[in-house]
Amino acid sequence: MINILVTLNANYLHPLKVLLKSLFHHNPKEKFSIYLMHSNLNQYDLDGLHQFITEHQHQFYPIFIDRDYFKEAPVFRHYSTEMYYRLAAHEFLPKTIDRVLYLDPDIVTINPIGSFYRTNFENNLFIASEHEFPTKIVQPINKIRLKTPLTKGYFNTGVLLMNVALMRDLVHLDEIYQYIEKNKFKLVLPDQDVLNALYWDKIKPVDSYRYNYDARYFEFAKFYQSDKNNLEWIKKHTLFIHYCGKDKPWHDDYKGKLGVFYQKFEQMI
Repeated sequence: MINILVTLNANYLHPLKVLLKSLFHHNPKEKFSIYLMHSNLNQYDLDGLHQFITEHQHQFYPIFIDRDYFKEAPVFRHYSTEMYYRLAAHEFLPKTIDRVLYLDPDIVTINPIGSFYRTNFENNLFIASEHEFPTKIVQPINKIRLKTPLTKGYFNTGVLLMNVALMRDLVHLDEIYQYIEKNKFKLVLPDQDVLNALYWDKIKPVDSYRYNYDARYFEFAKFYQSDKNNLEWIKKHTLFIHYCGKDKPWHDDYKGKLGVFYQKFEQMI
Protein backbone atom coordinates (compact mmCIF):
# COMPACT_ATOMS: atom_id res chain seq x y z
CA MET A 1 0.00 0.00 0.00
CA ILE A 2 1.25 3.48 -0.92
CA ASN A 3 -0.02 6.34 1.22
CA ILE A 4 -0.49 9.63 -0.64
CA LEU A 5 -1.20 12.93 1.12
CA VAL A 6 -2.67 16.01 -0.53
CA THR A 7 -3.82 19.29 1.02
CA LEU A 8 -5.93 21.71 -0.98
CA ASN A 9 -9.02 23.85 -1.37
CA ALA A 10 -11.78 23.60 -3.98
CA ASN A 11 -9.76 25.49 -6.60
CA TYR A 12 -7.50 22.48 -7.12
CA LEU A 13 -10.03 19.66 -7.32
CA HIS A 14 -9.71 19.21 -11.07
CA PRO A 15 -5.87 19.22 -11.11
CA LEU A 16 -5.99 16.72 -8.24
CA LYS A 17 -7.97 14.30 -10.39
CA VAL A 18 -5.37 14.68 -13.15
CA LEU A 19 -2.59 13.94 -10.65
CA LEU A 20 -4.43 10.88 -9.34
CA LYS A 21 -5.13 9.60 -12.85
CA SER A 22 -1.42 9.83 -13.64
CA LEU A 23 -0.53 7.98 -10.43
CA PHE A 24 -2.99 5.18 -11.06
CA HIS A 25 -2.03 4.87 -14.73
CA HIS A 26 1.71 4.48 -14.13
CA ASN A 27 1.40 2.23 -11.08
CA PRO A 28 -1.13 -0.44 -12.08
CA LYS A 29 0.21 -3.01 -9.61
CA GLU A 30 0.16 -0.69 -6.60
CA LYS A 31 -2.69 0.01 -4.19
CA PHE A 32 -3.10 3.59 -3.00
CA SER A 33 -4.61 5.16 0.08
CA ILE A 34 -5.33 8.82 -0.69
CA TYR A 35 -5.45 11.11 2.36
CA LEU A 36 -6.89 14.56 1.77
CA MET A 37 -6.47 17.22 4.46
CA HIS A 38 -8.89 20.12 3.94
CA SER A 39 -10.89 22.82 5.67
CA ASN A 40 -13.63 23.87 3.28
CA LEU A 41 -14.55 21.16 0.79
CA ASN A 42 -18.26 20.40 0.75
CA GLN A 43 -19.83 16.96 0.78
CA TYR A 44 -20.58 17.09 -2.95
CA ASP A 45 -16.89 17.62 -3.74
CA LEU A 46 -15.82 14.87 -1.34
CA ASP A 47 -18.37 12.43 -2.77
CA GLY A 48 -17.07 13.14 -6.27
CA LEU A 49 -13.49 12.41 -5.24
CA HIS A 50 -14.57 9.28 -3.38
CA GLN A 51 -16.34 7.97 -6.47
CA PHE A 52 -13.38 8.81 -8.73
CA ILE A 53 -10.85 7.07 -6.46
CA THR A 54 -12.90 3.97 -5.62
CA GLU A 55 -13.77 3.46 -9.29
CA HIS A 56 -10.03 3.00 -9.78
CA GLN A 57 -9.99 0.44 -6.93
CA HIS A 58 -8.15 2.63 -4.42
CA GLN A 59 -9.08 4.05 -1.02
CA PHE A 60 -9.99 7.61 -0.05
CA TYR A 61 -9.74 9.18 3.41
CA PRO A 62 -10.72 12.86 3.77
CA ILE A 63 -9.51 14.57 6.95
CA PHE A 64 -11.14 17.80 8.05
CA ILE A 65 -8.75 20.35 9.61
CA ASP A 66 -10.00 23.24 11.71
CA ARG A 67 -8.44 26.43 10.34
CA ASP A 68 -7.76 27.63 13.88
CA TYR A 69 -4.70 25.37 13.95
CA PHE A 70 -2.89 27.86 11.70
CA LYS A 71 -5.01 31.00 12.17
CA GLU A 72 -1.94 33.16 12.88
CA ALA A 73 0.13 31.84 9.98
CA PRO A 74 0.77 34.23 7.06
CA VAL A 75 -1.15 33.68 3.83
CA PHE A 76 -0.57 35.76 0.70
CA ARG A 77 -0.50 35.74 -3.12
CA HIS A 78 -1.60 32.32 -4.43
CA TYR A 79 -0.70 30.54 -1.19
CA SER A 80 -3.43 29.29 1.14
CA THR A 81 -3.67 28.06 4.72
CA GLU A 82 -3.75 24.48 3.42
CA MET A 83 -0.05 24.68 2.53
CA TYR A 84 0.82 24.41 6.24
CA TYR A 85 -1.13 21.23 6.82
CA ARG A 86 1.62 18.94 5.57
CA LEU A 87 3.82 20.16 8.45
CA ALA A 88 1.19 18.87 10.88
CA ALA A 89 0.32 15.68 9.01
CA HIS A 90 1.62 13.42 11.78
CA GLU A 91 -0.98 14.89 14.14
CA PHE A 92 -3.92 13.89 11.96
CA LEU A 93 -2.95 10.77 10.00
CA PRO A 94 -3.84 7.35 11.45
CA LYS A 95 -1.34 6.05 14.01
CA THR A 96 -0.77 2.97 11.87
CA ILE A 97 0.91 5.03 9.14
CA ASP A 98 4.70 5.28 9.32
CA ARG A 99 5.32 7.02 5.98
CA VAL A 100 3.38 9.08 3.46
CA LEU A 101 4.21 10.78 0.17
CA TYR A 102 2.95 14.34 0.04
CA LEU A 103 2.29 15.73 -3.46
CA ASP A 104 1.18 19.20 -4.52
CA PRO A 105 -1.92 18.99 -6.76
CA ASP A 106 -0.10 20.79 -9.62
CA ILE A 107 1.97 17.66 -10.33
CA VAL A 108 1.67 14.72 -12.70
CA THR A 109 3.40 11.36 -12.41
CA ILE A 110 5.03 9.97 -15.55
CA ASN A 111 6.77 6.81 -14.26
CA PRO A 112 6.30 4.20 -11.50
CA ILE A 113 6.92 5.52 -7.99
CA GLY A 114 7.14 2.34 -5.88
CA SER A 115 10.92 2.28 -5.47
CA PHE A 116 11.04 5.96 -4.53
CA TYR A 117 8.20 5.56 -2.04
CA ARG A 118 10.07 2.78 -0.26
CA THR A 119 13.40 4.66 -0.07
CA ASN A 120 15.31 4.27 3.21
CA PHE A 121 14.97 7.44 5.28
CA GLU A 122 18.30 6.80 7.03
CA ASN A 123 16.89 8.44 10.17
CA ASN A 124 15.78 11.59 8.33
CA LEU A 125 12.39 13.23 8.67
CA PHE A 126 11.96 13.99 4.98
CA ILE A 127 13.20 13.11 1.51
CA ALA A 128 13.03 16.03 -0.90
CA SER A 129 14.68 17.84 -3.82
CA GLU A 130 16.16 21.23 -4.46
CA HIS A 131 15.07 23.12 -7.53
CA GLU A 132 18.70 23.70 -8.40
CA PHE A 133 18.46 26.49 -10.95
CA PRO A 134 16.74 29.13 -8.75
CA THR A 135 18.17 27.83 -5.48
CA LYS A 136 21.80 28.43 -6.40
CA ILE A 137 21.03 32.09 -7.08
CA VAL A 138 19.30 32.81 -3.77
CA GLN A 139 20.99 30.27 -1.47
CA PRO A 140 23.35 32.80 0.18
CA ILE A 141 20.37 35.04 0.92
CA ASN A 142 18.33 32.13 2.28
CA LYS A 143 21.10 31.18 4.69
CA ILE A 144 21.01 34.66 6.18
CA ARG A 145 17.23 35.07 6.03
CA LEU A 146 16.48 31.70 7.66
CA LYS A 147 19.58 31.72 9.92
CA THR A 148 20.79 28.36 8.61
CA PRO A 149 24.46 28.99 7.76
CA LEU A 150 25.35 25.28 7.67
CA THR A 151 22.61 24.12 5.33
CA LYS A 152 23.69 22.85 1.91
CA GLY A 153 20.40 23.41 0.10
CA TYR A 154 16.88 24.80 0.04
CA PHE A 155 14.32 22.07 -0.51
CA ASN A 156 11.01 22.25 -2.34
CA THR A 157 8.01 20.90 -0.42
CA GLY A 158 5.92 19.97 -3.47
CA VAL A 159 7.18 16.38 -3.42
CA LEU A 160 7.89 15.37 0.14
CA LEU A 161 8.38 11.82 1.35
CA MET A 162 7.58 12.03 5.04
CA ASN A 163 8.83 9.82 7.86
CA VAL A 164 5.61 10.06 9.84
CA ALA A 165 6.80 7.76 12.61
CA LEU A 166 9.82 9.97 13.34
CA MET A 167 7.80 13.17 12.89
CA ARG A 168 5.65 12.13 15.84
CA ASP A 169 8.78 12.26 17.99
CA LEU A 170 10.61 15.28 16.54
CA VAL A 171 8.10 17.66 14.92
CA HIS A 172 6.16 19.77 17.42
CA LEU A 173 3.41 22.18 16.42
CA ASP A 174 4.29 24.65 19.17
CA GLU A 175 7.78 24.99 17.72
CA ILE A 176 6.33 25.60 14.25
CA TYR A 177 3.86 28.18 15.57
CA GLN A 178 6.59 30.01 17.47
CA TYR A 179 8.84 30.12 14.43
CA ILE A 180 6.05 31.47 12.20
CA GLU A 181 5.09 34.13 14.73
CA LYS A 182 8.69 35.26 15.20
CA ASN A 183 9.57 35.28 11.49
CA LYS A 184 6.30 35.84 9.62
CA PHE A 185 7.54 39.06 8.02
CA LYS A 186 10.61 37.26 6.64
CA LEU A 187 8.79 34.30 5.09
CA VAL A 188 8.72 34.26 1.30
CA LEU A 189 7.53 30.71 0.58
CA PRO A 190 5.98 30.19 4.00
CA ASP A 191 5.65 26.43 4.57
CA GLN A 192 8.83 25.79 2.60
CA ASP A 193 10.76 28.35 4.63
CA VAL A 194 9.57 26.73 7.85
CA LEU A 195 10.63 23.27 6.74
CA ASN A 196 14.07 24.44 5.62
CA ALA A 197 14.65 26.57 8.70
CA LEU A 198 13.63 24.04 11.34
CA TYR A 199 14.50 20.69 9.76
CA TRP A 200 17.29 21.40 7.28
CA ASP A 201 19.56 18.79 8.92
CA LYS A 202 16.88 16.08 8.76
CA ILE A 203 16.21 16.16 5.01
CA LYS A 204 17.66 13.51 2.70
CA PRO A 205 18.28 15.02 -0.76
CA VAL A 206 17.31 13.38 -4.04
CA ASP A 207 17.73 14.51 -7.65
CA SER A 208 15.13 17.11 -8.64
CA TYR A 209 15.39 16.16 -12.32
CA ARG A 210 14.01 12.74 -11.41
CA TYR A 211 11.79 13.40 -8.42
CA ASN A 212 10.54 16.99 -8.70
CA TYR A 213 11.15 18.43 -12.17
CA ASP A 214 10.22 22.11 -12.21
CA ALA A 215 8.42 22.62 -15.52
CA ARG A 216 9.20 26.36 -15.53
CA TYR A 217 12.88 25.77 -16.12
CA PHE A 218 12.72 23.33 -19.01
CA GLU A 219 13.20 26.13 -21.53
CA PHE A 220 16.15 27.57 -19.61
CA ALA A 221 17.65 24.16 -18.96
CA LYS A 222 18.11 23.43 -22.66
CA PHE A 223 21.01 25.88 -22.68
CA TYR A 224 22.92 23.64 -20.26
CA GLN A 225 24.80 20.63 -21.57
CA SER A 226 23.07 17.78 -19.79
CA ASP A 227 21.13 14.70 -20.82
CA LYS A 228 18.63 15.55 -18.08
CA ASN A 229 17.38 18.52 -20.08
CA ASN A 230 16.27 16.25 -22.91
CA LEU A 231 12.59 15.41 -23.30
CA GLU A 232 13.34 11.75 -23.99
CA TRP A 233 15.44 11.54 -20.81
CA ILE A 234 12.56 13.05 -18.84
CA LYS A 235 10.09 10.53 -20.27
CA LYS A 236 12.35 7.66 -19.25
CA HIS A 237 13.72 8.79 -15.88
CA THR A 238 11.55 11.50 -14.28
CA LEU A 239 8.83 10.52 -11.81
CA PHE A 240 7.13 13.86 -11.14
CA ILE A 241 6.61 16.93 -13.32
CA HIS A 242 5.83 19.91 -11.06
CA TYR A 243 4.06 22.92 -12.56
CA CYS A 244 5.33 25.45 -10.03
CA GLY A 245 4.37 29.10 -9.95
CA LYS A 246 1.24 30.91 -11.07
CA ASP A 247 1.23 29.67 -14.70
CA LYS A 248 -0.54 26.32 -14.78
CA PRO A 249 -1.11 23.84 -17.63
CA TRP A 250 -4.89 24.03 -17.13
CA HIS A 251 -4.83 27.71 -18.07
CA ASP A 252 -5.73 28.49 -21.69
CA ASP A 253 -2.63 30.63 -22.19
CA TYR A 254 -0.12 28.08 -20.83
CA LYS A 255 2.72 27.61 -23.33
CA GLY A 256 5.19 25.41 -21.45
CA LYS A 257 6.30 22.38 -23.47
CA LEU A 258 6.00 20.04 -20.48
CA GLY A 259 2.28 20.79 -20.35
CA VAL A 260 1.82 17.84 -22.72
CA PHE A 261 2.10 15.47 -19.75
CA TYR A 262 -0.71 17.21 -17.88
CA GLN A 263 -2.88 17.39 -21.01
CA LYS A 264 -2.42 13.68 -21.65
CA PHE A 265 -3.94 12.71 -18.31
CA GLU A 266 -6.54 15.45 -18.32
CA GLN A 267 -7.95 13.88 -21.48
CA MET A 268 -8.19 10.54 -19.67
CA ILE A 269 -10.49 11.63 -16.84
